[in-house]
Amino acid sequence: MKLKIKSIKRFTPAVTVIILFGVISLLGDMVYEGARSANSQYFNLLGVSAAQVGLVFGIGEFLGYFLRLIAGVLSDKSGKHWIFIFAGYGMLLVVPVMGFTMNWDILIVLLLMERIGKSLRNPAKDTILSGVAENQVGTGFAFGLQEALDQIGAFSGPLIFSLVFLVAGRNGIQEYQLGYKWLVVPFILLMLFVGYVYRKIKGYGLISNLKIKEFRSERLQPIFWIYTAFTFFCTLGFVNFSLIGYHLKADHLMSDGNITLLYSGAMAVDAVTALIVGKLYDKMKKRTGSKTGGLTVLMAIPFITLLLPFLTMGKSLFLIVIGMMIFGVIMGTHETIMRSAVADITPFYKRGTSFGVFNTGYGLALLISSALMGWLYDMNQTGIIIAFTCVAEAIAVFLYFKMTHTVTNQF
Repeated sequence: MKLKIKSIKRFTPAVTVIILFGVISLLGDMVYEGARSANSQYFNLLGVSAAQVGLVFGIGEFLGYFLRLIAGVLSDKSGKHWIFIFAGYGMLLVVPVMGFTMNWDILIVLLLMERIGKSLRNPAKDTILSGVAENQVGTGFAFGLQEALDQIGAFSGPLIFSLVFLVAGRNGIQEYQLGYKWLVVPFILLMLFVGYVYRKIKGYGLISNLKIKEFRSERLQPIFWIYTAFTFFCTLGFVNFSLIGYHLKADHLMSDGNITLLYSGAMAVDAVTALIVGKLYDKMKKRTGSKTGGLTVLMAIPFITLLLPFLTMGKSLFLIVIGMMIFGVIMGTHETIMRSAVADITPFYKRGTSFGVFNTGYGLALLISSALMGWLYDMNQTGIIIAFTCVAEAIAVFLYFKMTHTVTNQF
């Protein structure tokens, strides 16, 4: 009984807010991660080359991250976070619409619109989440729990395609289109839930009680810019699933259903990783007595990223599966610690801006890596992909030590 009472006490309004945002993210991830698990294979069926897929995915990722800078600044200045959240999630409607066309030009527009929607909602959502969490439950816990709930959706979405393939007994164009159309179900639930959460959070008054400060009164410090550069090079050497999925399909290494199932497995690893590293990040901050104490956890990212091309670009299914599990670990770390660190090294009233700047660098790295690696893959230059990753991650390691030196002097 005592244990039960203790658990109830811990279920504070702040924790409730974090869980509610997590459920929103869960439903959103079901929609867009479900599609992302199948996009490369679908485009391969339509006769699109790896270079084209890599370029479009790269442009989409860049737009999705670059526009967060504009959305972040506007949300900081206006304080109208929920307008950005509603608009951003509403644009996920384009994902089920993908099931109604085989026209590559239209599909490009739909892909880019989905990424733009993500750019609108994320800075506002992350700003509110970090503001609620930082002085109450810890940013590592908040982003870790949200990412874990995210990944339940990211795990479930691809299973929709796997189920369609299993029931149909085929994996042709019609089955892919049916999979996209079924994603309208989580989309409808998502929008209903966004409206519910808006009313629920408003009732708690956690956000409205925050003080309003002059937008220009606080500045981003040098540590933020070094950290953004570190993240850029970590991500520059990251082999994205758009290339891995294309490789598995093009070389006939896995069935289409198993490719989406493999992606689901990686997302499950992502969820577990998020909870573990988020908690570890907060523990490191407590142990050192500093908001930047958790940055030591970031040291592992360049080294585990370096493993990806060696494991996923070959023909060994065993190594590819191991590589995809590592892919999940990297994604869980990116989405948890990297976002938590931005919150901890920037002032709250420039946080939408800082998330925007940070994500612009992240998106630019994804654009370059996706386009370049897709082109190199078409040229059968896997060795150059590996060399490129090694150089990018070596620079990231150098910047990590530069960052820790700056932390020592600044904080």
